[in-house]
Amino acid sequence: MNFRLPSRHDDLAAREDPYNVTQASRIYFLPNLMTAGNLFCGFVAVIHCIQARLAETVPTGEYLNKSSADHYTQAVWFIFGAAAFDTLDGRLARMGGRESLFGAEFDSLADVISFGIAPALMVFFLILSPTQGYEIFRSIGWFIGFIYLLCAAVRLARFNVITNPLLHRDKKDTNKDFVGLPVPAAAATVASLVLFLLHLAAMDKTLRLWAFALPPLMLLIAILMVSTVRYPSGKGVDLQTRTRLQPFVLFLAFVALVVVFKEVALLCACLGYIFFGLIRQWRRPARPKPNANPA
Repeated sequence: MNFRLPSRHDDLAAREDPYNVTQASRIYFLPNLMTAGNLFCGFVAVIHCIQARLAETVPTGEYLNKSSADHYTQAVWFIFGAAAFDTLDGRLARMGGRESLFGAEFDSLADVISFGIAPALMVFFLILSPTQGYEIFRSIGWFIGFIYLLCAAVRLARFNVITNPLLHRDKKDTNKDFVGLPVPAAAATVASLVLFLLHLAAMDKTLRLWAFALPPLMLLIAILMVSTVRYPSGKGVDLQTRTRLQPFVLFLAFVALVVVFKEVALLCACLGYIFFGLIRQWRRPARPKPNANPA
């Protein structure tokens, strides 16, 4: 017979009632501070996107002593910063047993800004601009950006519903995978592609040759966010996770590649994550259909 002494987290879970309004709306400092950092990074990213657009309209090509490419680059890094804060807030909440309904809702509201509005504005101003680029993008660019934003908001709303502690789940439901492409991963893919395009532009490569690649990718990302394709969450990785030497060395090598070739390595990592989920879904064996007339 297995016997385990009750821990402080067990006592906390026994005391906290998700049906209690006071407990459900409780604000825990560290997790929500990370969520506030996520929101701050998303807000600054939006500001840099607007400043980049203003820099393109100034006759000298400069705005606040920075070019439009500099503002777009900083917007990209602030989106990645928001993703880092988004990862920290959930882990701190789970490690300290301080998860609450308020934290989940606050996190989703911050994600709409950082991973919905900021990437949509960045791509709209850079490629799908109504005043620049190809003629077809001048009329449908806003619609593509809105579809991305809409799917991001729907994905976040669905995540809040299926993870709500007040709902009863089947025993076969798992928490190891995300259902649909996570919104931070979608925003990171868009941001890494923009960073790659800016790198090509700095090498005297024109963005117009790559303009047709971005709208289909944004639509694919939007569809994947509201799909049922499962993606690994990484929630099981913590300070006590063990690994073998070979995966650890490969991870260090990947970090080194990101540091040295960040424009290419980040894009490859994001696209690899997207297509990993698609390939795994395609190779997943189909579930047998239930017999309509059981014997």
